Amino acid sequence: MLSREETDKHLALAKAGNEVSKTLLIEENMPLIKSVIRRYVGKNCEYDDLFQLGSMGLLKAINNFDLSLNLRFSTYAVPMIAGEVKRFLRDDGSIKVSRSVKAQYIEIKKFIESFKSKNEHSPTIEEISKELNIPQEEIIFAIESNKMPVSIYEKTEGKNGEKSLFVMDKIKSGETEEKALIRIALKNILSELNEREKKIILLRFFRDKTQSEVAEILQVSQVQVSRLENKLLAKLKEKLE
Repeated sequence: MLSREETDKHLALAKAGNEVSKTLLIEENMPLIKSVIRRYVGKNCEYDDLFQLGSMGLLKAINNFDLSLNLRFSTYAVPMIAGEVKRFLRDDGSIKVSRSVKAQYIEIKKFIESFKSKNEHSPTIEEISKELNIPQEEIIFAIESNKMPVSIYEKTEGKNGEKSLFVMDKIKSGETEEKALIRIALKNILSELNEREKKIILLRFFRDKTQSEVAEILQVSQVQVSRLENKLLAKLKEKLE
């Protein structure tokens, strides 16, 4: 990986039109693109398309980044990459069905028909998931995708044939987009801290240690820990904003 100084040097060259530096920055930031687009895999866009969208977002970040900012480039690039993907999903609005999803739907359909013939009622999503060892959100996606093309804003049938949730409401994960982006941004910001600062964050917020316990571990006073903690939190807040 390029150091911060090397990144800034190549950013200046890329903004001046140097294609070699621009290509190098894209190659070096591929892991960052993948970490952002992973949040959107399995929804309504193929992985290759997501990667292209992420690359477009990264290019915009390279072109728009202000070198006078006291900011790591990766921290600035994350919302640019995510924004490009979200803009496409918002404007496109339809779910492109891959072969793997179609094959998954056929498997699900066979099980549903078999279950109905034996039990005289349809299986629940949970029962399908348990039998076929497929996550519930993937089952919902495969079933709804069979209506091709389907809008993510289309209502799906609930109990008694009533229209209930939107497709996009059913295709969900345990982490919101905002939380995912904050997590990625925090990871980049924390990487900029020195070892003592990282240790304070780790002990206070991941190991649930009191300020007195941290002071004892670091062999400093509790007052010093309190000051350092307040300074660190202010720094993190400023960079996230």
